Amino acid sequence: MGVLEGRTALVTGAGRGIGRGIALRLAADGARVAVHYGRSEAAAEGTVALIRKDGGQAFAIGADLAEPEAVGRLFARYDERLADLGAEPGLDILVNNAAVHELGRVTDVTGEIFDRHVAVNVRAPLFLTQHALERMSEGGRVVNVSSGVTRMVYPDSVVYGMTKGALDTMTRTVAQDVGPRGITVNAVVPGFIETDINAFLRETPEGRAALAEWSVFKRIGRPDDVADVVAFLASDASRWITGQLIDVTGGSRL
Repeated sequence: MGVLEGRTALVTGAGRGIGRGIALRLAADGARVAVHYGRSEAAAEGTVALIRKDGGQAFAIGADLAEPEAVGRLFARYDERLADLGAEPGLDILVNNAAVHELGRVTDVTGEIFDRHVAVNVRAPLFLTQHALERMSEGGRVVNVSSGVTRMVYPDSVVYGMTKGALDTMTRTVAQDVGPRGITVNAVVPGFIETDINAFLRETPEGRAALAEWSVFKRIGRPDDVADVVAFLASDASRWITGQLIDVTGGSRL
């Protein structure tokens, strides 16, 4: 049996990239995985198909987290799907991975860009966590996906970095709040990862080399580099760790 056998996880933004890697890893460890997507149902169903192909359990749920009422609708659908599957209600693991990232320096920021980042990267994780905690019992896990831009200055991502800083604060604060319930709340902090979000930076050999140079390992990270750490934080082995920001940047800019 996998270490997460009998548990149910919800991973937001799990159609591709880091989210897909996390969903695949949690499923490989035995969890039933709700694969959230914002706009690409086909990508999410692709993740579900990969999980089922390997004998795991998964289902897709769509919700545009930029919309104010999206979280409530997402969890209503989540509860329905569990009931349809004949599964026990509740949630054991929440991974707040979904995010928007539009490059721009302080002089480029518009109100629309700012509001969209705050809606998806800050408001949504807060209310996703709120709804998740209503369904969690002792031993539940919340894992937030932050970013190395909170530690390493990257002027082209000023608003994105601000929102991830807010997520870091939420991680520590909620960990303190729910600790008496035996629930842990932690964040992983990735650096440059091979995902669509930074594909344009890797279009040339020079661009790839520049990104690889950030890490002491001289390579760009992979989704599984992050997913393996998330799987640990989702397991019983991490029971004495909470309120922590786990750096998974490959030693970037030490």
